[in-house]
Amino acid sequence: MTEKKYIGWEEFHRHTKELCQKLKTKGKYNKIVAVSRGGLIPAGIIAYELDIRNNEAINFSSYDNDSQRKTEDIEINAHVGKVDSHTLIVDDLADSGRTFEVLRKYYPQAAFVTVYAKSKGAAQVDVYAEDMPDEWIVFPWDI
Repeated sequence: MTEKKYIGWEEFHRHTKELCQKLKTKGKYNKIVAVSRGGLIPAGIIAYELDIRNNEAINFSSYDNDSQRKTEDIEINAHVGKVDSHTLIVDDLADSGRTFEVLRKYYPQAAFVTVYAKSKGAAQVDVYAEDMPDEWIVFPWDI
């Protein structure tokens, strides 16, 4: 994966709002759990768009710089309250799908959403806005 795809702020915001439109057709949600760090910014946009004031975060680390950790080395720091079918667990990208695969074991009733999904990660996401190529995605906050 040597190619890089750059996403600008305007494009990211537009795609996140498209995700919100899809979510409005899926049900009523009253809580967001952002997967830190990548999910924090889309979670904020979704919170405003869907008027959700109950927001929490999970600290989840599956990468060391550009290298993906082994599943057994993934760190999860989750002290979130009740999670049910009205809860959105939000990340920026479903790359391999491992993040949501691991978190689904802890929160099986939640809806797992992300702005972008690659082909390998899409199966672990309930709702996402845009398909992504198998390239390194550079988000606007990474520049």
